[in-house]
Amino acid sequence: MNLQKFSPWNWFKSEANDAPAAGTPVEQPRRGELSPLLGMHQELDRWMDNVMRQFGMPSLESRFGDMPALLRPQLDIAERDHEYLITVEVPGVDEKDVKLTLDDQRLIIEGEKRQESTTKEDRYQRVERSYGSFRRVLDLPADAKAEDIKASFANGVLTVTVPRSGEVKSNRREIPIQ
Repeated sequence: MNLQKFSPWNWFKSEANDAPAAGTPVEQPRRGELSPLLGMHQELDRWMDNVMRQFGMPSLESRFGDMPALLRPQLDIAERDHEYLITVEVPGVDEKDVKLTLDDQRLIIEGEKRQESTTKEDRYQRVERSYGSFRRVLDLPADAKAEDIKASFANGVLTVTVPRSGEVKSNRREIPIQ
């Protein structure tokens, strides 16, 4: 069953291509580990990641200790009659540290969350904030007018407006009954 047909547009095709393939060999656990349970857990994780990608949704890769996945900003994509509205949450990131580029029909959102300077008097008991670089890649639909994309940044939210052309419409049409 092709689950792709249930998703109107897969914005995350390029991000999914960067992930390991479904046929990647399973790492063999060392002796003494719970090998059958661990192997089953890893296989279920891989299977769920592939299912999520087929629906155009982000995978479940963000496990604790996986720093790049923890820094990956969350986004919303809204479809309107004349435009797509993409909002990306980047709290704690300055506007100057966010870069938006267009590579063919791929919208690339990159940035870096920097750590504030600390003094020797600081003795941390716990640090829960993550710092480092992030990157999201969105494949634009065929009806996106890439040359007219606009972006704004306010209160830790990047808002990207992608106008739509009227040229590519849905293939849905009414068929008269005779």
